[in-house]
Order: sequence, then C-alpha cells, then structure tokens
Amino acid sequence: MQANYFVDALLFLAVALSSKRRPAELVEIIAAIDLAEGAQGIVPSGLILSEAFQRLSKQGLIIETEGHYSLTTAAQSIFAALPKKTATPERLIRLKEHIMAFSPTAEHPTIMLTSNQLGTAILAHRAAGKNVGKNLLVPKPNPADNETKPGQRQRKPFPGRRRKD
Repeated sequence: MQANYFVDALLFLAVALSSKRRPAELVEIIAAIDLAEGAQGIVPSGLILSEAFQRLSKQGLIIETEGHYSLTTAAQSIFAALPKKTATPERLIRLKEHIMAFSPTAEHPTIMLTSNQLGTAILAHRAAGKNVGKNLLVPKPNPADNETKPGQRQRKPFPGRRRKD
C-alpha cells in the first residue's frame, strides 16, 4: 500500500469539513470531497479512498465511532494551524506537507472499509445530487457585482460637501 499523500490530504480536509459539529457519515465525507474538488467533481475510487482511510487511521488522524468518522485531537490541531483564507488547492498542499511530517506517538486502530461500502456512499451522493432537494455542502454561486436585484432601485448619491467660506 503505497502512500498517496494528495488523496490523504483530500480525505483529511473532507473529514474536517464534514465533521465540524458531529462525527460524519460516509456520504457526508464523499459530499465534502466533491466540494473540495471544486468544478472537476472527481471523487477518487472506493479502493483508493479505502487505502487512505487505513493510512490516516493508522497514523492516528481519523477515528471511527459507531460508523461515523471524525478527526482526532492531533488532527484537529493540524487543521487549526492551517491558514483560514487560503484557496483549497493551497490548503491541500499544506495539508499534504503536514501529513508527511506527522509521526504517530502510539499504535492506533485501523479503519477497514471495503470498496463496496465506499462505492455505495459515492452512488448515494450522486443520487442525492440529482434530486431536486437542496445540497447544503455545495457552494453558492456569487452574484455579479454590476447587476441589480429585481425590485431594487439605485439610490441617489449624497450631495457634495459645502464649503464654509
């Protein structure tokens, strides 16, 4: 099992995004991977993600509790050290460097997921994307700056300052 640090960083970021308030399910993690990938929408295969889960859990960065996944305290400190206002590709590069430099202090249980489990989660995410419902993990498009909203009129500018002579 050769380390693919880009997929590890992508999975790390996805788990961090999807488990901010509570441990995340596999479908939520896949949705966060799709969000982190941006317009490409390329989700790694189930086998590659399974290996990444094994590597990150063996290092002690991801834990499983009752079928839900979250970051450990060591991983949360790595995530907190990242700059907040950077773009996703830059974040992934920095995460990759942190994961490569991280050394576990003790043995941690390995999360063993089959490619079938991850494949079903990927298919469930794609099916949810085709539904009419609202997906909260998809970023909202930014409105154009020069367009006015319907029913909104342009305000009259303030008059210039009067000179006191």
